[in-house]
Amino acid sequence: MSHIFTGRYTAQTDKPFVLFLIGMRINKLWQFNKWWSVAKEMPPMLRTLAEHPEKGMLGGYNSLNWPTIVQVQYWRSFEDLEHFARNPDDPHAAAWQRFYKQVGKDDAVGIWHETYTINPGQYECIYANMPQFGLGSVFEHRPVAGRMATARQRKESSRTDAKETVGIGR
Repeated sequence: MSHIFTGRYTAQTDKPFVLFLIGMRINKLWQFNKWWSVAKEMPPMLRTLAEHPEKGMLGGYNSLNWPTIVQVQYWRSFEDLEHFARNPDDPHAAAWQRFYKQVGKDDAVGIWHETYTINPGQYECIYANMPQFGLGSVFEHRPVAGRMATARQRKESSRTDAKETVGIGR
């Protein structure tokens, strides 16, 4: 079991980062061959990213909201994410081509993604009695105290601390 950090914590970074949400939706459960061909593409991509942190993915986690499977990813930059997606030497480009060949416009399975670039001062987070999770697993994990007690203070602190803090993040 993961170590639980008792009390309230937040995460901070002095750099912009990218929140990338990617997922698939199983529209026709009985068409296993269609959606399984999509689902099996993600593990090789994640393995490549785990083995090569220089590619820019900082971390992430999976979530299931049946019939949708979501992966939340944190990236160092949009440029890193785009390079991974388009680089023919990485597994995404070939997976994308296979999707269009095997699934195309067949509505048995859907795929989607959303990309957000977030600057210091444009986010806040709180974790109470949790293991390191979300942003707290990829950036500096700090106890909440004093001037970071409220959501507004944490948001403002992420902007002002960015000027004072060095070396946060991976």
